[in-house]
Amino acid sequence: MERDAATRTKLLHRLSAVDVALSRALHDHNFFPRGLFLLLELSADFRLFFPSALSIYLSPALSALLQPFIVPLILGLLLDLALIGLIKVIFRRPRPLYNKDMCVAVSVDHYSFPSGHSSRVCFVAALFFLTSKSIKHDIFADHRMLLGVWMWAVTTSVSRVLLGRHFVLDVFAGSCLGVLEGLIAFHYLSLY
Repeated sequence: MERDAATRTKLLHRLSAVDVALSRALHDHNFFPRGLFLLLELSADFRLFFPSALSIYLSPALSALLQPFIVPLILGLLLDLALIGLIKVIFRRPRPLYNKDMCVAVSVDHYSFPSGHSSRVCFVAALFFLTSKSIKHDIFADHRMLLGVWMWAVTTSVSRVLLGRHFVLDVFAGSCLGVLEGLIAFHYLSLY
């Protein structure tokens, strides 16, 4: 029993070391413009995203158009906030040490696992994909729009590692959680 626990601990330490080394290498060899990643970071911030979604819901014309999408979006964003906060408090994984310019204005917490930005953008992309056929407007049925939303989600998620905000496993876990939240919101949080 103790030997199994020791083996698991050793394996977790190795996995963590590989994760840190890979994340550091990606961060150090990033040649993309930092300003673009900061813009993506802002676009996926809950403090901007949630009020924007709420204002769409409160707009009668937009709310009626986006009926299948907007209510699950708002409820799913709240679910995402709660789950990310709970998981971060449980794991308490510190953010990368090489992230020198992270400040309170950017981060509302000091924990890295899982990435809230990655979960949020993948949640939105998954929900958008699942509800796009229900929305009665041509732009939502356009495959280019779906591709654009998924490109935003993937680029934003990758930017978390390249900015040094998260490790690769944080982003992977956050992305998987976001897709799962999209499925939950689509199937269980819809009011119609």
